[in-house]
Amino acid sequence: MSAFFPRIVCSFAVQYRGKSSLGGFFMQTFVNPLKLKDSAASLHAYLHDKTNPSSSTENRLPAVIIVPGGAYTHIPETQAEDLALAFYNQGYQAFYLRYSFLGESQPLMPKPIVELSSAIKMLRDHAGEWKLNPARIATAGFSVGGHIAALQNDYWQAEWLANDATASNDQIKPDAVILSYPVISPQLGYPTEQSTIEKWSANPTAIAADLHVSQQNSPTFIWGTSDDPTVPVANALAYINALSQAKVPFEAHLFDHGPHGLALANQVTAWEPEANSPHVAHWLNLALEWLDHVWDNQPDD
Repeated sequence: MSAFFPRIVCSFAVQYRGKSSLGGFFMQTFVNPLKLKDSAASLHAYLHDKTNPSSSTENRLPAVIIVPGGAYTHIPETQAEDLALAFYNQGYQAFYLRYSFLGESQPLMPKPIVELSSAIKMLRDHAGEWKLNPARIATAGFSVGGHIAALQNDYWQAEWLANDATASNDQIKPDAVILSYPVISPQLGYPTEQSTIEKWSANPTAIAADLHVSQQNSPTFIWGTSDDPTVPVANALAYINALSQAKVPFEAHLFDHGPHGLALANQVTAWEPEANSPHVAHWLNLALEWLDHVWDNQPDD
């Protein structure tokens, strides 16, 4: 490790490949273990099948890796699937990452960052087979998943991370990053217990994502709610300020009200009445429009 650190479809428990029919269109689904040492991480895929008549065999699709929340103790798999399928339905090859949890490794960091990097490399390695554009790979992190995605965006150019992911730096670079109500630093109000922070890392400063932004960070979209009762909005604001100081292209939307863990902010993912918020639900279309803008201004591979 680095010297920087002392219901809509179905879920699968083992590696599986198959096809599902969604509204008359075929979707390929599978789970791929990342095969990293001492890691239970896996990549869950929802792909437009090559036989789908609505998908051109000549054009590769953009891809997104959902990095779900779950307080580093679990992943809400149904929510992760719903998020992946929301992007799938907008023409993305969609994935979600099952990364390592606190119960599997302590201190946890930097293992999830390495796992996300390995997942990005896996997409590029299989770009032809999975019909995706290797120059249009976005990561989308939610809550602590946003912490992972933000840190991976900070560190993708670091030699230690490429070495741990058994990759080159170019292979693990995200082309765009979406951060949804993200944890940014354990020093900004989440978690509240010092004992939990110590389980995350022996060096909390190394995982304060706002402190490690550079001009090499990829374009970033960030959103949250200003009265988030779990992860203070100070997290998003600190990262926004760091991106601005480093002159990294970014777009930010902070909605006035909403609970933590909004996901799609609609009836599909709502876990309480306030989590179904038509106003906040606009974030997805805003992010998709932003991604189109990013893709239009980046050359294809």
